[in-house]
Amino acid sequence: MKDNKRLKRHCMVVHAYYPLGETRVEREAMALIDRGYEVDVLCLRDEGECQTEVVDGVRIDRLPVRRHRGCGLASQLLEYLAFFLLVVIKLFSLQGRRRYSSIQCHNLPDFLIFAAFWPKLRGARLIIDLHDLMPEFYAARFGGRMDSWPVRLVKLEERLSCRFADRIITVTELWRQTLIERGVPAEKITVVMNVPDATYYHRQAGSKPAAVNGEFEIIYHGTLTPRYGVDLIIQALAEIEHGSPEVRLTILGDGDHRQELLAMVADLGLEERVSFSDGFVPTPELPDLIRRANAGVVPNRDDIFTGALLPTKLLEYVALGLPIIAARTPAIATYFDDSTIEFFTPGSATDLAQHIRRLSCDPARRNELIQNTDAIYRHNSWREIARTYADLVDEVAMTGKMTLAI
Repeated sequence: MKDNKRLKRHCMVVHAYYPLGETRVEREAMALIDRGYEVDVLCLRDEGECQTEVVDGVRIDRLPVRRHRGCGLASQLLEYLAFFLLVVIKLFSLQGRRRYSSIQCHNLPDFLIFAAFWPKLRGARLIIDLHDLMPEFYAARFGGRMDSWPVRLVKLEERLSCRFADRIITVTELWRQTLIERGVPAEKITVVMNVPDATYYHRQAGSKPAAVNGEFEIIYHGTLTPRYGVDLIIQALAEIEHGSPEVRLTILGDGDHRQELLAMVADLGLEERVSFSDGFVPTPELPDLIRRANAGVVPNRDDIFTGALLPTKLLEYVALGLPIIAARTPAIATYFDDSTIEFFTPGSATDLAQHIRRLSCDPARRNELIQNTDAIYRHNSWREIARTYADLVDEVAMTGKMTLAI
């Protein structure tokens, strides 16, 4: 009985707030809860949050580190190191009491996986979940080239982290192939796509392709950061003249670009046409807010990092049956075409404005997009992907138990 309970204990480490803002971690945690695991999460602690609590069966330990958005590289590194050291101490304590069979570290940063060195010595197996590829992220954020010495150093950190982990998870086949090209063994890597949980994200009868009350509402939800191009939607809205229907924008989320976006709305005189949420919206509340819109917008800029992203918000719009306006980046264009998405040129607010206006005046086109994404929605089910993920953790946990027995 003791070994069985150990087999069903899993710990997740994430340098982020949980559950708000980390839907991927939340989905994976719930998939393991459904499989019968005890799941612990070690994460950041924001102002006003409890140090320890249980949410939906997940035991959360929040460590006294807060995120400092928009800070420089040195401050970011110090924040990572502070969290890393606290995780080392916490896992040293917990492994003796909780006896985890598997520990999953979510990047960024990759080197968080080394914080689990003591549980690994005690028989726990380690999984690194690469939400983002850190070399591309670094190069895009700090303007480096992929062959520059700082990026080569980050590649070394990625390679060592992947070697230390027993298994590796990433989010798209494109990134799996990139890791293989960098020398990571293909058999260690499993793709767990960021598809939405059907518990919350599913289509309902009567999805509204038509503008309501002479208004056409577009929506963006998620992190507010420059690389995701939220400013482009605001600029595009300023280029769309008043007409019928009247185009309005709802922004749900938070991030280091929030104050700049609020200032942009004020400077352009768009306060009556743009609304912001107070911050991240809890997952159970988000789908109903999104369903009120007539279209979702995914305005990612196209750089070495974002070009390879398949945004979760895009798949959430697909699941909810919203027509989508998105930047034609390489990753999105790999999975979708013009029959499923209203594409605009990445980085062009003018082109985005033209496609927003076109879609607002063409209900037949909106219906076409909704119908054509239905097959994609049915094919990429979180139920199936969650099973793949939970099977992987089962396999890793069993291997850990066998290794300890030997």
